[in-house]
Amino acid sequence: MNTTHLISVLSVDDHPIVREGIAGAVDGEPDMHLIGEATNGLEAVALHRLHRPDITLMDLQMPEMSGLEALETIRSEAPSARIIILTTYDGDVQAVRALRAGAQGYLLKSMLRKDLLATIRAVHNGERCIPAEIALLIAEHVGDTVLTTREIQVLRLVASGHSNKLTAARLSVSEDTVKNHMSSILTKLSANDRTHAVTIAMRRGFLDG
Repeated sequence: MNTTHLISVLSVDDHPIVREGIAGAVDGEPDMHLIGEATNGLEAVALHRLHRPDITLMDLQMPEMSGLEALETIRSEAPSARIIILTTYDGDVQAVRALRAGAQGYLLKSMLRKDLLATIRAVHNGERCIPAEIALLIAEHVGDTVLTTREIQVLRLVASGHSNKLTAARLSVSEDTVKNHMSSILTKLSANDRTHAVTIAMRRGFLDG
């Protein structure tokens, strides 16, 4: 088969069923073909170097190296690389991180059956594709002050059931410092209490990855 005119696609996901679904969809189209499959970020970087695909479909949550890290590495080596993030997470935080790192598309896995092929073609044509619900979330929080790395560490421990005292011990800081971080977190997330803050942070994607 002459594939010189076809859109070459690299599929990156640690779940075999997802990769099988993508392979079946892509190879069933007359204008594209699957050039390779990777199960983690490290494999993705290596295969991208080898094949230089037109489109890379990248899962976010993977072992060895995350999709976001792989995206950043690939874009640093190949600035024109076109990468579509595939994820089960619909929070705005991960989407913003991916788009800032250079992703041209962001697609929820629940939308693959309906939108995958159209998104591949659109991104190949130079368009940026973001689901409407994700774009609305990003717009809603565009002016928000983001949580710092330390605040996310505190919130992760709180989400795991740690008290302020235990959180302070784990982070080697004072309990007052943890209380100050929690006060800042509540303000930034417009949360009523610790539990509410954890719920909001999980929904928006601060605690993913």
